[in-house]
Amino acid sequence: MVKGLKNYFPMIRTKNEILQEIRQNENLNNVFNSWREEQQKEFLDFTSGIKGVKILYDAFFKEIFNPENKPERLETLLSLLLGQKVKIKRILPGDNSRLADESSLLLMDILVELEDGSLANVECQKIGYKFPGQRCACYSADLLLRQYKRVRDEKGKTFSYKDIKKVYTIVLLETSTVEFHKFPNDYVHYAKPHVDTGLELELLQEYVFIPLDIFRQKLYNKGIVTPLEAWLTFLSEDDPMWIEKMIQQYPEFIPLYGEVYAICKNVERVMGIFSEELQILDRNTVQLMIDDMQDDIDGMKALLGQKDKALLQKDEELLQKDEELLQKDNLVNQQSEEIKRLKNRLEELTTD
Repeated sequence: MVKGLKNYFPMIRTKNEILQEIRQNENLNNVFNSWREEQQKEFLDFTSGIKGVKILYDAFFKEIFNPENKPERLETLLSLLLGQKVKIKRILPGDNSRLADESSLLLMDILVELEDGSLANVECQKIGYKFPGQRCACYSADLLLRQYKRVRDEKGKTFSYKDIKKVYTIVLLETSTVEFHKFPNDYVHYAKPHVDTGLELELLQEYVFIPLDIFRQKLYNKGIVTPLEAWLTFLSEDDPMWIEKMIQQYPEFIPLYGEVYAICKNVERVMGIFSEELQILDRNTVQLMIDDMQDDIDGMKALLGQKDKALLQKDEELLQKDEELLQKDNLVNQQSEEIKRLKNRLEELTTD
């Protein structure tokens, strides 16, 4: 039986208590009133425990998984995803110049260096963008080049390519693109280069794609079976029923949710987090609309090109038919002249 999240986390306040604090602060009230009605409801629902908090909001994720304070959390998640024991050495700053406006496409993005020197980037996309393979390959190459430059500068003349370590790109997609829905039974996709002959080379770029919408369908059908599925439920599910099931099965997540709801007690901070996420979502939506419009334009151009080609072919066919008709007319004229000549000759013979 579902008890409600407040039974586990008594610090959760009611909607009325949260609204009262907002109404008493002019700045907070102005921000709240600037949101659409459904956005106001969403904010009040997750801060009052009616729904769960979206852990993949950048600020929440980095607070809960901060490698400086609680490295074992991200280490556990990465170990489960990569299938090997992972130890985090340090968190690295993101590259604000990378791939132009890439940061506007993400809900969350965190980059860490592992103990063996390899890099792991974890990001979440609210809306999966088109060409996910190409995009991730470009970002992975960018990270690899950054590592190369840094290590080369540190090592100087002693630098060797063996000093360059792997780059892992881990992408969580709240709403995945069409490629992933061709595999409705798979919610974790691993990718890495290999040589078809079996030749062993240390190729450095590896990828993990997790379509969370496909995972949730599996969750609803089969429940939580493995520790990885518990972590993915924590990251992606805001239904209190599933949150309660998960913390009953894996009570180690109770302190994590406790930290989340402790953050929610600071209404001003959480409103700032929510506002930032709304701005990201708006940019994502606009970008998606631009991409879709460009696809429509490209499709129309291709269709017009096909129609132009068809019209040109018809023009050529008509021209060919005109030539055939002209030839037939010439032949008819020639035959008419011949008939006329024969008739005249016949008259001459008759007269004689």
